[in-house]
Amino acid sequence: MEETTAIQSLAALAHVVRLRVFRMLVAAGVAGLTPGAIAEQLDVPGATLSFHLKELMHAGLVTQERDGRNLIYRAAFDHMNGLLNFLTENCCQGEPCLDASTTGCQC
Repeated sequence: MEETTAIQSLAALAHVVRLRVFRMLVAAGVAGLTPGAIAEQLDVPGATLSFHLKELMHAGLVTQERDGRNLIYRAAFDHMNGLLNFLTENCCQGEPCLDASTTGCQC
């Protein structure tokens, strides 16, 4: 991942509503969610949600698919994993830093 792409992705996630939406879509997995379901769970007006979904899509973090009359939004897991790899590629200077009991870098 290029540095400018990582910055754009991190900037998109640097808003409470967008971060919550993204985390919801990650939890929903490949099934994704409709804007109505997201708006209802987060208690966000539709127009506001539409703006935030557009920002997440522009950053490459979310995909959109039409299913009949509905739009389905999903987390872009490949992009998310690319961002995580970018952020951790120099962790511990390339040496293994995790053991089986941890979930984060232990340098």
